Amino acid sequence: MLARLADIDVAEPRHAFADRLSQWLGWTDAISLSAVLNCGPAAVPASVRAVQGGEEGECLRLRGVLAKAIADDGALAAEKERTDTAAGFSPYRRHYLARQQTMEMALGPLRERLRASLAARSPAMAQLAAVDAVMEQALGAQERSLLSTVPGPLEKHFVRLRQAHQATPDEPEGGAPQMAWQDVFRKDMQSVLLAELDIRFEPVEGLLEALRKSS
Repeated sequence: MLARLADIDVAEPRHAFADRLSQWLGWTDAISLSAVLNCGPAAVPASVRAVQGGEEGECLRLRGVLAKAIADDGALAAEKERTDTAAGFSPYRRHYLARQQTMEMALGPLRERLRASLAARSPAMAQLAAVDAVMEQALGAQERSLLSTVPGPLEKHFVRLRQAHQATPDEPEGGAPQMAWQDVFRKDMQSVLLAELDIRFEPVEGLLEALRKSS
């Protein structure tokens, strides 16, 4: 989606997934992951075997809340009246980064809760939860670094739309509204945010699927 919006030529990776993933893992991360994988399933204390319910409903509720906040974002609509000022793309950048922070803060506790529920199911599920915790810690910084660059391609898309609008002569009577390009950009930005929400939910969906299979 970003490649299409920003007109970027994206080449296929030359290295296998495992090779690329290894570039994200430091030696301390590798040691932690190896320890979890090699220790084998641990016994689950009786005190934590109580199964918490409602995980799937909570995931659906939170995803719906976050998606609705993106789709019904009045702040984005309000910016279109100020976009021709010196601020340019800056308000949209701040807004995108704020939405990213909201997603991260909401999904972190949910992922912890799912791991706790998974760990209470069985020794094997407890090991899986431990692996997820290590992977979240190991890959989190890289993920945040990459996702923080998303506004860059969006800005290129924003500038191209604005330049095309400025180069277009006045529309005849009955033509498209003068600020239609901002509506196009706002919808594209919302689509990117929703796509990022899907990406951020993938680990949650994985934990939820493990919970379903362990029931």
